Order: sequence, then C-alpha cells, then structure tokens
Amino acid sequence: MKISINRLKDYIPFDHSSEEIAHLLTASGLEVEGMTTYESIKGSLKGVVVGEVVSCEPHPNADKLSLTKVDIGGEIVPIVCGAPNVAKGQKVPVATVGTSLYPNDGKPFEIKKAKIRGEVSQGMICAEDELGLGSSHEGILVLDTDLPNGSPVVKLFDINTTDVLEIGLTPNRADAASHLGVARDLKALLGKALVLPDISDFKVDHEERTINVSVADSGDCPRYAGLTISGLKIGPSPKWLQDYLKALDLDPINNVVDVTNFILHDLGQPLHAFDADKIKGEEIQVKKLPSGTKFITLEGKERKLTGEELMICDREEGLCMAGVLGGLDSGVSETTSSIFLESACFGADIIRKGAQHHGIKTDASFRFERGTDPNMPVFALKRAAMLIKELAGGVISSGITDLYPEPVADFQIPVKFRHIDRLIGKSIDRREIKKILESLDIRVSSETAEGFVALVKPYRVDVTREADIIEEILRIYGFEAIPLEENYQSDFLAEHPEKDLNKLQYRVSEMLAGIGYSEIITNSLTKSSYSEKSSFLDSREDVVILNKLSEDLGVLRQTLLFTGLEVLAHNINRRQKDLKFFEFGSVYSRKKEGYREMKMLSLFMTGNSRHENWMEAVRPVGFPDLYAIVEALLTKLNIHQTEVDVVEDAPYAYGLVLKAGQQEVGRIGLLEGALSKMAEVKQEVYFAELNWNVLAKLARSREKFQEISKFPEVRRDLSLVIDEAVSFDQLRQLSFKAGGKLLKRINVFDVYRGDKVEKGKKAYALSFYLQDDQQTLTDKVIDKTMNKLMAMFENNTGALIRK
Repeated sequence: MKISINRLKDYIPFDHSSEEIAHLLTASGLEVEGMTTYESIKGSLKGVVVGEVVSCEPHPNADKLSLTKVDIGGEIVPIVCGAPNVAKGQKVPVATVGTSLYPNDGKPFEIKKAKIRGEVSQGMICAEDELGLGSSHEGILVLDTDLPNGSPVVKLFDINTTDVLEIGLTPNRADAASHLGVARDLKALLGKALVLPDISDFKVDHEERTINVSVADSGDCPRYAGLTISGLKIGPSPKWLQDYLKALDLDPINNVVDVTNFILHDLGQPLHAFDADKIKGEEIQVKKLPSGTKFITLEGKERKLTGEELMICDREEGLCMAGVLGGLDSGVSETTSSIFLESACFGADIIRKGAQHHGIKTDASFRFERGTDPNMPVFALKRAAMLIKELAGGVISSGITDLYPEPVADFQIPVKFRHIDRLIGKSIDRREIKKILESLDIRVSSETAEGFVALVKPYRVDVTREADIIEEILRIYGFEAIPLEENYQSDFLAEHPEKDLNKLQYRVSEMLAGIGYSEIITNSLTKSSYSEKSSFLDSREDVVILNKLSEDLGVLRQTLLFTGLEVLAHNINRRQKDLKFFEFGSVYSRKKEGYREMKMLSLFMTGNSRHENWMEAVRPVGFPDLYAIVEALLTKLNIHQTEVDVVEDAPYAYGLVLKAGQQEVGRIGLLEGALSKMAEVKQEVYFAELNWNVLAKLARSREKFQEISKFPEVRRDLSLVIDEAVSFDQLRQLSFKAGGKLLKRINVFDVYRGDKVEKGKKAYALSFYLQDDQQTLTDKVIDKTMNKLMAMFENNTGALIRK
C-alpha cells in the first residue's frame, strides 16, 4: 500500500523527515517496506536554469546549427544549438554541464562539455519535450519571465514532488488502508490533532432526480448510501489530482472516476459512480441474481454468476458486482452527464467469496474483504460530491439516500490494569494509558481502581478483546521503551513444537529433485523369492499376507532394494540407462517381540553421471557420487557428527555403514551383481538405504550461523604414506582432534598407489585450512598446529610424512 507524505501532512502537520515518519510507523506496527520519490517532472528540472541568449551566429561548419553565447548568471557560456527559433535576447531554459535530463521519449542522458563540429558547447538550450514538460519539439522553449539569469527554472513551473511510503499492510489492519488511517496512527505517535476534510459546505441543490434504493439483506449490506449529480461535464482531472494518483501508481481516467479513486485511497471508503441515464426504472436494487446469470464486467469479460455474489441492479439487470467490479455499460463515459454516486458498507464474507470465485482483485475488494468503517459512507459521499461539483460542474440533484437499519455500536471491552501490567511486563502510569487510548479514538468509560471499559469504534475491526487493547497501548507506548531484563518468567509454559515430519521429508525431496533425482513410489507387497534367495535377508522374518493377491505380491517387503531395482529394470529395458531415483517407504519384518515397521529412504544410481555432450567425456557413476549426495543430505538435515565403517557384506560388493553414536543411520555402496540380476538389472547399481526414523530424530530444524571471520585463513599441505587399511575418515577424525578449533576443513587433493610406494601402502596428499576467529595466525602457531597433526598421524596410523 502506497502512502504520500505530502498528503499525510494535510491530515497531520509535521516537520519530521520522511525517514523519521517511516521509523515511527514501522515501530508502531505499520511496517514501511520501502520509500520512493514521486516527481511530476522526472528529475524536477534540477540543474536547469534561466539563461539569456546574448549572441547568436551561424555555425561555421554546419548549416543547421547556431553558435550562441548564453548568460546563465555570473557566467557566459558557449552553446551549440540546433533549434531554428533560437535568437538573441531570448530567455531560455539551459541545462548546465552535469545536469541529467529525462525527455518524454528516449533514455535519460547527462549534459557534458563537448565539441560539436569543432566548436565548444557547455550546456544545452532545451525544448519542451527534452525537459519533460510537454510533447513539442519544434524549437526551444522561450520563457516569458523577469527572473534573473541563473535562477532555477523550477520556479516557473508547478512541479509536485513527494516521498511515497510502501507499507506492508497486515490483514488485520484494514483501518489503516488509507491516508486517513495512517494519519490516525501518526496522531497518536506525534501527539498532534487530526485535520479532517471540511464538508460543512455540502448542500443539496434540488431533488428533481431521486433514485430509489432497496436492499434485500442487510446482513450482506449493512449500510447503503447514494445521491445523484446532474449537469456534469466529463473531462481530464486537474494536475493536483492526477499527481496524487500517479504518486500511488494509479492511472488518471477522468474527473469523476479519479475523485472516487481519490476518496478510496484518502479515506479508505470505496465509491462507485453509475451513469444515471443507464439505470432503468430509476431504481437501485442490492440483491443476489440467480445462478447462471451472465454478467459482463468492466474489462469486457463475460462471467457466469454462482448466485452467491452480491449485485447492484436496476429493475432489469445487474449493473455492478458489489464491492468488486463494475459492469461494462453502466459506468461513467465521455457522454455521461448525470451520475448516481454509491457509498456503501458491504459484508466482508460475501465480497471475499465473490472476488475469490471470479479471481478479481481490486482496490475496493481489498478493503471490503477486510472490513470497512460503517460510519464512513455518508461522510465520504459528501466529500466526493463536493469535489465532483468543483471539478466537473453540475448540481447535486437528490438528497442522500442512507439505508442503515441497524447502526453498528462501539465495541465494549472490559480491561483490567493488572492484565496490562502482566502482559506488557511493566507498570505504565494510568494517566498515560488513558491518554494513549484516547489518541487512538478509544474512549475509556466506567473507570475504577481495577480497570475500565474501552469503547472502540467499529472501524477497528481488529480490536475486539482485552489483549487487543493492551497491544494498542504497547505499540504506541513503544516496544523499545520496555526494558529487557536478564531473566524473565512467564505465566504459561509452552513446549517446543514437535518436528513436522512431512515438512522434513519435503525438504529432502526438494533437495534431491533439485540435483536430478526422480522420486519413485513402489508397492509395499513384493515376491517372497527375494528374501529366500538373498543372504542378507531372513525369509522367516517375512510378513506374509494371508489373503494373497498373487504369489508375486505375497509378502511385505523387508527392504526398498528389490522394488526399486524393478523400477530400474523397467526403465533400462526402455533404453533409459542413466538413472537416479529416490524413494521414501516403509519396510516390514516379523521379530520375536512382534511385527516391526520402519520408514526408510533409498537412493539408486546407475549408468553415466551425465548425458553425453560435446564439452566433456561421459563417465559412469561411482561410489563418490553417491557418497557426496548422502553427505549433502546429512548437511541439509544439520546432522554433522557421523562416523563411517567399511562394509563388505551383502547386499554390497563394497560400501560403508554410517553411524551416529551407537545408532546406525544407513548403508551405502555398490550392489552385488548377482542381486541386481535377480531383478534383471545387468549394469552396476549404487544403492543407499537410510533409516528415515533415525534421520528425522537426529535432524535439527535450524542451522546456527556466526559472523564470517575478519581474519585470513591459511592453507598447509602434507603428503603421507599410509597403510591401505587406513581410511580417510580415520585421518579426518584424527585431524580435528589434533587441530582443535583452528582447523576448519580438510581436503584430499591426490591419492597415489603404484611402484613409487611400498606394496600395501598408499600416498595421500592432504590440504589443511587453518583460521582463528579472533586474530591473525602467526607462523609460530601454524607450525605448532602442523607439528601436532604430523605427530598424531605418525603415532596413530604409522604414517610416513614426506617433508
């Protein structure tokens, strides 16, 4: 929602900067998300001054150019000009060197000192369109002024400039969806009086054209007001109104429609103007039309009504979808001479239902859906009628029709002082509380030593409980005015929310899908032959289905492996050989203690790591590819303290088992070829099966962040000759044990096996990255750390350090 600072000043005179106002509003709950500057003339003619042409001669090297000398106040500068009407003695607008111009057509440009056909030019004599003042480019703009040379040209033109606040309005603050609404908060924040528009001069000229109004259901339309204005002349709006609308990113249309838009954004009350000559039977009916009725809205689209929309109708047909959008033929046009001006309060539910069903979002529906002030329609109607008479002429040709059968009373909310003190955490002076509430138009009545009754006006649809009153007090008193204590106590204790396992699974699925994995969902029922022929499964633990659909679907699976392999086989048989799959699914087994069900996550990789392309040779997927994905998955879940052991048991030809303490997280590796062939898969398959129940238990929902160190990191390399049996994970754990907080990460950048090292040995080249978060590392500290690392490797792995 956009709010003009200049318009706010009409309601609340203040000298505060726009930034200060933005801070005040944000602190009170109306968050200012951004601020821009609107200029009716882009650039506001900064750097353009009044100049006087003191000489004008033909350019020696160009027939259509002139050499002029221009007095710009205390200085006479040479300017090359191409305008045919430039002449000695003229007062002209001069864009000085360094000035940026924003022409109507074309891109902005900066005036620079230049040579044009060999002659120096230090400025530019401007045409109307080059300044953004009009469309004429027939010649330079000649000024009729007595202003001294060098005076800013802006003094000659009415240029409107205002800062515009972008407020992120929360759904509960419908009362603040206008300049008046924001001004009400400023009234309380600044302690100044609110200046409302003066409607005391409103009067009815005659009552020769009265439109009869009826409302079928006051629940759908609690209040409906209107009047007619005759003898209008439709035309463009004056500049001040057009500037107001443009500052809010609205397009001016004509003097009547622009007034209705002005009132909507100014007072928060949507209005609608009907061409009175198109209202058949001189009657307005607020009602629902039968389901299936066709209605053409303002943008020319035919819509089929559901029968639940509230419609504004005449005796024969619908004219407008109430509170949402007008009809194509009933609105104001260039030929309109009389209007019926509507100002109403509609039920939020029925407007929301109609707007949502038809997918229509308008400024009016935005406000009606959240709740408008039932006491505003007549005030806004009078204000709009006076403006329309001023801008479009005409006379008010009817009295105000105001159907308001059940006036909405102020909300009465009992409040206890002890509850205010308890929820705010500080005892505020009772007189200060009363002053704050009255500044927010909340009256205090029935006051006692224990509390009072707050009378809240109906436009505050969000203030209905005692806690809401206390929130109003606090946001104006200031959150920053409440001191922060070292220790707090609460009347209520809330447990930490349980993990949402569905969201956790979605996070992992999103990550895997983002790196090229496809999700599969397979049947929990599978063949009993898989467990019977597999050495790593016990067929006695199968959960057998009593009423089998078939022998192929006779047991519940003990692993996700075989159903996943069947999917691989299906795709490979259809010439899709480069595959990456993942599946979340349950596995089942029968133990001595009873049946057991666990949720698992499986990963499959087979074929090439990427599709064939001209940039690089393809390679088959390998174990590091799968391990990198599992490591990334653990990082995504913020699980960092894991250990690995080598495993060569079925179903893996080789692989790793991952552990977190004493809990097994899962296993990954290359599947045995014989197992793959059981599902008719004849190419290598890398498979990971992770215990999702364990992962979900270990996962942390939030990552902890810290400030990036201001001190540089240092890299040191070591070359080790170690036994083949020593794994990198062992080296990594020893490294962090010896390196302590200074060691940030470790990397293997080379592995060698060959005739240059003993049989049964391998050479690792490792890089270590050291960094101190508090100070720059010295050579002494670095050498000490590296010596500890080398000693750790020599003593625990028998490593030979190549120095």
